[in-house]
Amino acid sequence: MDYACARCHQHDKNRVESARQITILVILLIFVALLPYALTAHLAVISPQDPVLPIGSSLTALCTISAELEITARSLYWTLNGRRLARNTYRVLSPTESSVTLHQLNGSLQRSGDNLVCHRSNGEVLAGSCLYVGSPPEKPVNLTCWSRNTKDLSCRWSPGSQGETFINTKNILKYKLKWYGKEKDCEDYTGQPYTCYVPRDLAIFTPYEVWVEASNQLGSAISDVITLDILDVVTTDPPPDVLVSRVGDLEDQLSVRWGSPPALKDYLFQAKYQIRYRVEDSDEWKVIDDAGNQTSCRLAGLRAGTVYFAQVRCNPIGVYGSKKAGIWSDWSYSTAASTPGIVLKNNDILGKNLLQFFGWMRKHSYGCTDVSIKLYDQWRVWLQKAQKTHDQVLQSGKS
Repeated sequence: MDYACARCHQHDKNRVESARQITILVILLIFVALLPYALTAHLAVISPQDPVLPIGSSLTALCTISAELEITARSLYWTLNGRRLARNTYRVLSPTESSVTLHQLNGSLQRSGDNLVCHRSNGEVLAGSCLYVGSPPEKPVNLTCWSRNTKDLSCRWSPGSQGETFINTKNILKYKLKWYGKEKDCEDYTGQPYTCYVPRDLAIFTPYEVWVEASNQLGSAISDVITLDILDVVTTDPPPDVLVSRVGDLEDQLSVRWGSPPALKDYLFQAKYQIRYRVEDSDEWKVIDDAGNQTSCRLAGLRAGTVYFAQVRCNPIGVYGSKKAGIWSDWSYSTAASTPGIVLKNNDILGKNLLQFFGWMRKHSYGCTDVSIKLYDQWRVWLQKAQKTHDQVLQSGKS
């Protein structure tokens, strides 16, 4: 047993030694690869180093080489982002100094700066400088914020009319309690561009001031300050448990039912709902705005024998007595059901009348209550009675 442990220990030591040797080898290879640059780094330099310039500027850069290189400035050439610059943009100022002049500079092609490089005649890089050409940020606009279930705060904004600055520009969302408290920076920018997320530690019943500060090496700009109460910008999760089902054998109706947002079940508020639906082979949604605060709706005037998809969303109104409307939630997942089909028989007046009636309903029904379901059902009963009377008359004529 002791012999086996000793062998295992020796094997581990060998593995550690091999790993150490590989690490040393990698470091040596990197050193060898960088050696030419290290040797010339102190022998040539470009000035100015990494300048920041407004769009449209001109720049004269100077490449100064050491006599130790045993070359003259006349043999040097310049590149910008890998493209060789025209010889007429150079000047030889002395045996060790070459300059290049650039006019009407455009915005940098990359945020990390444009690469201006001085080369030997054989292409070897002697020195380089990054050019940051851009514009100062404009005032951020369209700042809007919302809170999901009063627990957090999300904000988005637009970067101003110009938008593109061509150089790294930092946007910081700031917020503070209006009458007291310390200014804070939002820290989570991992969502969509020009958005930020505050996950916790927010007060209610107290207004906040929120704004955005944009800055880069050429300047800064501040958005308008908006004032909000978390309760006034509440949105909810999409309504859960959405169910679409048939209404008996009615060929032109479907029932949509859903649940209230569970995260706000203990809050004092009145929900307002919207429904939208579409046929299976269409991307065009029909929106019902008048669902109110009920959690069900009958869709009328539908096509018989057709699959419909439906979604529901919620707007919490008056959370804890807030006088402002909330913000619409995202739409729920689509749920589908099909209406029964119509089979017309010979001399089926009811079926033909129903088809005409359904066509009229599709043109004039815009929601759960715009056309009274009660009146709608009365029309259906009347048509059924008319069919029954017609059938009795036909039967009497045959007898």
